[in-house]
Amino acid sequence: MKRSAQHETLVIGGDQRLDLLPPEVRAERRGQKYRRRLTFGVIGVGVVVALGIGSVSTLALTAQVALAGEQARTATLLTEQGKYFEVRALQNQVTLTQAAQRVGASTEIDWKTYLDAVQNTLPTSVAITTVQIDSSTPLDPYTQATAPLQGLRVATVTFTATSNVLPDIPAWLRGLGTLNGFADALPGSVILAEDTGLYTVTIIMHVNESAYAHRFDPTEKK
Repeated sequence: MKRSAQHETLVIGGDQRLDLLPPEVRAERRGQKYRRRLTFGVIGVGVVVALGIGSVSTLALTAQVALAGEQARTATLLTEQGKYFEVRALQNQVTLTQAAQRVGASTEIDWKTYLDAVQNTLPTSVAITTVQIDSSTPLDPYTQATAPLQGLRVATVTFTATSNVLPDIPAWLRGLGTLNGFADALPGSVILAEDTGLYTVTIIMHVNESAYAHRFDPTEKK
């Protein structure tokens, strides 16, 4: 049988060390080393946590200061607003009054100006002697015609005109048709007064909403 050759390394001049400590002592030393590391780790974590808590506390304090400032500013604004309460109440009253004016005058027609315009459409030999007006109100819509081909109306003007010559009724109606707000017109019979020699004609004219004055309307029509 052949034996395997064993090679051994011979260290010449090396230090000869012999550890005579018991295993328990070595284990205790290793434990102390681990405990020191653990202690340092815990201290490090504690420092990090303390820094985090300090940062959060600083942010919270800053937020509280800002909140207190905003609350003080809000209280100041409310105090200032209270000084103008009467002004706001007056402004509201003015707005309400203006709205009431617009509603109340929504069906207003300047009849003086309108009747002057009616007179101006007639020949110079014609004079209006009587006028009767029936118009709508904001609370009472005007009654519309039931006959076909008659337009919407908001008022009726019945006037009597006299002329010293035989009236040209079609020409009168064409002149009335140029008026703003003219809807239609119906002429009556022509009557000649023997004692005065004057012709009398009664005309019923209907007016539409284009004749409204819009006196208090913000978009007043000119």
